Amino acid sequence: MFGLDAFHLARIQFAFTVSFHIIFPAITIGLASFLAVLEGLWLKSKNEVYRDLYHFWSKIFAVNFGMGVVSGLVMAYQFGTNWSGFSQFAGSITGPLLTYEVLTAFFLEAGFLGVMLFGWNRVGRGLHFFATCMVALGTIISTFWILASNSWMQTPQGFAIQDGVVIPVDWMAIVFNPSFPFRLMHMATAAFLASAFFVGASAAWHLLRKNDTPAIRKMLSMALWMALIVSPIQAMLGDMHGLNTLKHQPAKIAAIEGHWENPGNEPTPLILFGVPDMEQEKTKYALEIPYLGSLILTHSLHQQVPALKSFPKEDRPNSTIIFWSFRVMAGLGMLMVLLGVVSLWLRFRDRLYSSRPFLWFTLLMGPSGLIAILAGWFTTEIGRQPWVVYGLMRTKDAVSAHGEMHMSLSLLAFIAVYMSVFGVGYIYLVKLIKKGPQSGEGDHTPEGGPGTSHTPSRPLSAVQENLSSSQETK
Repeated sequence: MFGLDAFHLARIQFAFTVSFHIIFPAITIGLASFLAVLEGLWLKSKNEVYRDLYHFWSKIFAVNFGMGVVSGLVMAYQFGTNWSGFSQFAGSITGPLLTYEVLTAFFLEAGFLGVMLFGWNRVGRGLHFFATCMVALGTIISTFWILASNSWMQTPQGFAIQDGVVIPVDWMAIVFNPSFPFRLMHMATAAFLASAFFVGASAAWHLLRKNDTPAIRKMLSMALWMALIVSPIQAMLGDMHGLNTLKHQPAKIAAIEGHWENPGNEPTPLILFGVPDMEQEKTKYALEIPYLGSLILTHSLHQQVPALKSFPKEDRPNSTIIFWSFRVMAGLGMLMVLLGVVSLWLRFRDRLYSSRPFLWFTLLMGPSGLIAILAGWFTTEIGRQPWVVYGLMRTKDAVSAHGEMHMSLSLLAFIAVYMSVFGVGYIYLVKLIKKGPQSGEGDHTPEGGPGTSHTPSRPLSAVQENLSSSQETK
């Protein structure tokens, strides 16, 4: 397929499924905490706006949660079908870590999700709020274990190798490996920001359509406070993560910077734009700022950043890709900070809800958090190459022994199924968002799942909407 061998097709297939999946957990993490905040504010203030927003976003959460679970199961199977070499080598560590996620996060979410989605008029307010908080906590715990597993692959420690297989020696060292704290904070914060911009863009769309209600204004206000406060924090976390990566994965930093060699003792410039060429070992059309590379990456005007030519060719990540994926992430991060600052200025001028250029800016920034997450994961995962477990196992040794025809057909099948199934899910989410929050939502009691009141409800049963009455006609 397209002249690619089975190894590269397996990598593309996993990248495709991860890219689809990661969007759903990111929104789930942010919305779960948002729902807990909304319900807590409603219980404290008795303001019905918070209640209406809770019921509106709980429907979005339910659809998103369902698609996230389905897309996540596919990746778990791929470890055995496409990456059996990796599973055999490192399964004694990654297997238990993913099991801990199931035993803690999944069980916690499964125990309280039904109460959260269907128990509004069936249990006390305190118990329902507790259930919402437990679901939110479950998403954070899930992030903890997933990032522990992936971070160990980036900076492995606490293990021994016996008979060509990794054996766990110190679980505390394995879980709290050198990159884990930075990657956990960076990813969790990214999920909160992505959800905030998702919520803010939804409110901006309604305001641009003249659907100006207290609930819509509250959505926009809360989202922009999050952007203002959290965007600069995320930038600082990114800087800390970069310093950690420089220490433990210097080749990744060199590839991100498109930096090939260090002449003499000159400080490293920052290459703003350029086209890294892996064959010619140089970055073409480079636009450089002297000293800035050293200042940002080493916090010094004298120290040099490691150069790609100091690493063997076979150990270099593909700079052509991650040079630009990193800049997409960083550029969107700067726009997020700008949006937050502008929102504060407009808030004080009492134009936050009426400035159409700003509302268009907010609407266009809606997918920016998710795009930045995808760009960041491309940077992280491609930057780890050619290693699947950094310094221990090469990716080419981790792939299963499949033929090109098998991988081509399965990849095409994944593309067709994902585009159809999740494409419908995306369209449904957009229609729900277009309808907007309605006053008095949540007053009815769900009767159960499809068929009769005795049929157990599933997450999607929480969405009982007639979308034909949406706000699209306004």
